Amino acid sequence: MGSLAAVFFDMDGLLVDTEPIWTIAEHEAAARLGGEFTPAMKRAMIGHGIDTAVPLMVSMLGRPASDVAPTAEFLLRRSAELFREPGAIVPQPGAVELLVALRAAGVPTALVSSSFRDLMEPVLHVVGDEFFAVTVAGDEVTRRKPDPEPYLTAARVLGVDPVRCVVLEDSPSGARAGVAAGCATIMIPSMPDLLDLAASGASGASGALEALEASGVAARGEPVPAGLAALLASLHDVTPDLMESLTTPRLSPPLRPSRPGCEVGGVRHGFGGEDRA
Repeated sequence: MGSLAAVFFDMDGLLVDTEPIWTIAEHEAAARLGGEFTPAMKRAMIGHGIDTAVPLMVSMLGRPASDVAPTAEFLLRRSAELFREPGAIVPQPGAVELLVALRAAGVPTALVSSSFRDLMEPVLHVVGDEFFAVTVAGDEVTRRKPDPEPYLTAARVLGVDPVRCVVLEDSPSGARAGVAAGCATIMIPSMPDLLDLAASGASGASGALEALEASGVAARGEPVPAGLAALLASLHDVTPDLMESLTTPRLSPPLRPSRPGCEVGGVRHGFGGEDRA
């Protein structure tokens, strides 16, 4: 396609529905520490790499820092076991169809995750590693999301300008990484109740937001990250043409929306911040 150079997929919660698997391991890890894993812990940890997620859990359980390393080791080992159970990994609705459409359009894709390689491999086996030109796991970078390094690494390996790439993310932490990398970032929240839509200033701004609010979710988490290209309700709403429209304005200033929050291609732009040049 013209301006769209590559599409970067997050893994947990975006490409595959693995958050329930992680939650099982997190409950078990908290129990080993004599505590209970709570929804507040889940909200704090989602989208983070294990090096930042586990200290959050340990701190919220009131445990000493010396518990971080053994808890991280347990979570990695237990999650790897659960990931390999038959039928445990399930692609998110619309994920495989979008990968097929991008391959047909000749757009390269990368799988970029904070999860380690041991957890990425079972996912690639289920979804199909042939769809991805590049894969970047959390133990293959120095800094994990919300740092932009994982997405910048994928762009560098592919030899493409991040400005011409689209990031697909499900969590605020991951979306911040995509925005910081300079990519047009689309957020499809896997757990909408973790977002504070009112705090984002985007409430009611698009059909996607209205659909999320109509679902009855309680907005009690993080605000929608600033600088998003779009906030959508489902991967079924993402198409190659839509992503092309999101990158074209960034390369051709005269075609950019004239003010934050206007629409291009039927998609609301500028949620929580200005469009990036």
